[in-house]
Amino acid sequence: MVAAASVFPIGHVARMLGEDEDWLHELSIDMEPEDGRLHIYGVGEDGVTAFTRDGIDNLQQIIANQRDAGRAPPKLGSSE
Repeated sequence: MVAAASVFPIGHVARMLGEDEDWLHELSIDMEPEDGRLHIYGVGEDGVTAFTRDGIDNLQQIIANQRDAGRAPPKLGSSE
């Protein structure tokens, strides 16, 4: 396994993807570090969830699966 060179906090990923941060957190709960989901301590009171680039790709697939199944909220800023 190659070490991650950079990670992206969940808030940044939510803004980047135009999705609700709380929803992304729910979707990512079952992701493991091998899937690209990490928890960073020392940031904020409880730490923060973050993703590697592969983790963002995996999360986007989960989002697509949820949208295909009709189990996704509208994207932020969308009038759906």
